[in-house]
Amino acid sequence: MFLSISGGFLNMILLAFAICLIISVVATPFVKKLAFKINAVDKPNDRKVHKKLMPRLGGLAIIISFFIVFSIFHPDSPYFWPIVIGAIIIAITGIVDDIIELSPKYKLLAQLVATLIVVFGGAQIAYVDLPFNITLSFGYLSIPITVLWIIGVTNAINLIDGLDGLAAGVSSIALLTISGLAISLGDTFVAMIGFMLLGSTIGFLFFNFYPAKIFMGDTGALFLGFMIGVLSVLGFKNATLFSLIVPITILGVPLLDTGLAIVRRILNKQPIGKPDKYHLHHCLINLGFGHRQAVILIYLLSALFSIAAIIFTKSTMWGTTITIIALAILIEIVVELTGIISQNYRPLLNLIEGNNGRKK
Repeated sequence: MFLSISGGFLNMILLAFAICLIISVVATPFVKKLAFKINAVDKPNDRKVHKKLMPRLGGLAIIISFFIVFSIFHPDSPYFWPIVIGAIIIAITGIVDDIIELSPKYKLLAQLVATLIVVFGGAQIAYVDLPFNITLSFGYLSIPITVLWIIGVTNAINLIDGLDGLAAGVSSIALLTISGLAISLGDTFVAMIGFMLLGSTIGFLFFNFYPAKIFMGDTGALFLGFMIGVLSVLGFKNATLFSLIVPITILGVPLLDTGLAIVRRILNKQPIGKPDKYHLHHCLINLGFGHRQAVILIYLLSALFSIAAIIFTKSTMWGTTITIIALAILIEIVVELTGIISQNYRPLLNLIEGNNGRKK
């Protein structure tokens, strides 16, 4: 069911978006100076694409912009304070990590604490309605399922932050989709927060797109990942099966990249948390695409996933099934073309090439 939001509230959302964007644009140069002053910098190495010392901590501009406008508009919701407290914990964790580089276990602990605050504040995926009038209730499992989802999204956004403007752009596409669907569902709280985050992120993107003047660092990547994870739970919890697929699809690129990284490291008998240079953006550059081209290609892929998510909300079961099959084929082709799992993994392409060879 699609509900309506009043024109006055839409104007308020657009105003909040515009103010966030302006504050972010103004704040980012000051954050850049602060990053150099406190030595929150990213040094180049053989795993990273950049070749010179770069300031990180840029996500602080996103956080400042968001919290200023969030406190002014103060959207009413029982989730207000759990989200604020959780977001502050994540923000502090990211800032500290950008300055002194925290151990992964401490970052994960902070994410767990922040997520549990939100989950016990009421943001839980309690059940889904399956086809044929079947309801699947998660019961006590709703807590671990929701925790795994939010932490998974948080780290997925963090892992794709490897090229100029990549994490900020993919996050913006996801936020625009979630916020737009929230408006269509009449969810004013998710819509308001989503557009605030969108404005803050786009404002920062002016300085972060290739060639970047500043990186968002873990300050921005963890904060955006956490907030997107929380919004996706709030926007689509207690929903139908295909609505549950919606946030998964919207976040298809970062979740796919993270999932394939885990598979790749298991196959290569490496620790799951070990960094490598075989993420999607690395693979595109290895194929000969330029920095800017690789980022834009991933933007387009993210947009395709978002369009598919919108189709899910409008489509019949048959339409949704066809869209899922089409997405699965697209994912398989991307995986094989880029060699993101292995250069030797090409079952579908080998099948196509074999059939073409026989025809000749």
